[in-house]
Amino acid sequence: MTDQLRKYAELAVKVGVNLQPGQNLVVGFGRRQVYAEHLEFARQLVDVAYDAGAKFVQVDWGDEWWIRETVERGSLETLEARAKWQLEWVEHLAKEGAAFIAIPASNPDLYEGVDPARVTAAERAISSTFRDFDNRRTGDQYRWTLASAPTQAWADKVHPELPENERIDALWKDILFCARATGDDPVSDWRAHIDNLSKRSAYLNSLGIQSLHYQAPGTDLTVELAAKHFWTSAEKPALDGVPFVANMPTEEVFTSPSKYGVNGVVTSTMPLNHNGTTIRGIRLKFEKGRIVEFSADQGEDALKRIVEADEGSHYLGEVALVPVDSPIAQMNQLFYNTLFDENASCHLAIGRAYPLVEGGESLTHADWESHGLNDSLMHVDFMIGSDKMNIDARTRNGETVSIMRDGKWTTAV
Repeated sequence: MTDQLRKYAELAVKVGVNLQPGQNLVVGFGRRQVYAEHLEFARQLVDVAYDAGAKFVQVDWGDEWWIRETVERGSLETLEARAKWQLEWVEHLAKEGAAFIAIPASNPDLYEGVDPARVTAAERAISSTFRDFDNRRTGDQYRWTLASAPTQAWADKVHPELPENERIDALWKDILFCARATGDDPVSDWRAHIDNLSKRSAYLNSLGIQSLHYQAPGTDLTVELAAKHFWTSAEKPALDGVPFVANMPTEEVFTSPSKYGVNGVVTSTMPLNHNGTTIRGIRLKFEKGRIVEFSADQGEDALKRIVEADEGSHYLGEVALVPVDSPIAQMNQLFYNTLFDENASCHLAIGRAYPLVEGGESLTHADWESHGLNDSLMHVDFMIGSDKMNIDARTRNGETVSIMRDGKWTTAV
């Protein structure tokens, strides 16, 4: 396992953030601190980073049990003050050109039994504190990546069928497989994977798509894409021109919808775990981009907190396409973790957009609206793909092009 962890760490450092000599690296930031169970992997990241010439590696250690107890019983005002103090150090390193790695691995049931109002208040306090930083990060001003690792609580949720002492090893095997980190030369494997996804996004860009029409049981949705949008995938350049991969794993190609151009109904096909609450059977109705009706079979209160977080959380910020024959989809494994589940299914995101329009990296947030981009404290992906999903594109030339049938690409690239 040590050799595999080393290869995985090399992927995160050399492909994920593409760390350059003399650059700072931050491991853990905002809500995504590094837990004690990640000690071995975190140390591998530190070692690989210094071997790659890092100037300084900052590891932001945390503890999920402490987070839960603090949200339930502590001062949320002090929690917010602590987040502001953390932000100062993160911003200092960012100004020196740092790269950022997070290890998303939350307990899916973390906040079970905790007052939802306090969970929402804590989430808002931290999200609002890091909002400007996160907007710059997701706007690719910095290089960043997400590379996960197991915790016992997460492994218990994913593999309850196994004896308790076997669950973490099983989840590690899942993660390494999904992240394409099990071969002899994972870095080369990733280069081939990036090339394939880039060809898919280039093909979609060549079509000149104006809107997408989704049809499946419970779904009849038309999504207009932002004017001057472009599709992208695994690898893209940061503001400094150095390419990076934001998610490990990743199987998606994605772009930005037009804020006011979404109409119809959509039904989720996989559970969503958000802030320690599982939401199943999401149903949304859109009129002129805005969510005007919503419901869920389970966790409707949590869905309500997402949709009503702010004005921007009533709109979409991302459109992502993933075929049902992707390696992660073929595992038929629910991870209760969006980093993995979103790469098994076509998905949409409620809330903040990525500025995937021409010149988007230089837009101020005041200009987002005029370019059809949505802004919000939220960015919550939910899965809508299935083997019954058909997607057609309407091009700017008025043509209709089949994109997916029965959840699979209709055109090879």
